[in-house]
Amino acid sequence: MGGHGQVALRLTRLLADRGDRVRSLIRNPDHTGDVEAAGGEPVICDIEAEDDISTFVADADAAVFAAGAGPGSGPERKKTVDYGGAVKLIDACKKAGIDRYVIVSSIGAHDPSAGPEQMRPYLDAKHDADEALMQSGLDYTVVRPGSLNDDPGTGRVTVTGDMSVRGPIPRDDVAAVVAGSLADDGTIGKVFVVVGGETPVDEALRSL
Repeated sequence: MGGHGQVALRLTRLLADRGDRVRSLIRNPDHTGDVEAAGGEPVICDIEAEDDISTFVADADAAVFAAGAGPGSGPERKKTVDYGGAVKLIDACKKAGIDRYVIVSSIGAHDPSAGPEQMRPYLDAKHDADEALMQSGLDYTVVRPGSLNDDPGTGRVTVTGDMSVRGPIPRDDVAAVVAGSLADDGTIGKVFVVVGGETPVDEALRSL
């Protein structure tokens, strides 16, 4: 979900390359070509407009929430997309019998009040979405990346349960961590920060 996002397109490529079938929920039909080029199957679904999105995700083995209202959006859209969209996907998974759910959150989501004022609405939405997922009964993984950049991925990261850790991380490496989490049941029930580091992704995830 959020299939045209910068992390999501990278994730789609990784999953398609390893032979997984990827359905990417996107709002804008103009983004179809980008999703197809990454190896995904575009599914047009406006998560803000739909109340029940279970038909869009039916028969999936796992769900990934990587949607976001984006930096230019106001607090209300962060609430409807970053939080509301995540909850709609939780409900859809329950209805469709999908147990596995990975959410791309953010560092600082554990304590929004400690974040910079302009970031609070975003961190509040991420915090509430994470909490809803953790209380959902689904097999969740909460991935909280550091500040994202477009540097080439290194395949090496620092993964930690210490929520005070900060640092940058390439979007390539966030996508690799999400892909790795989907393949590693040891990440179920885990909440972790991921920033750039020296440990290969799979090994870092195994250390959780």
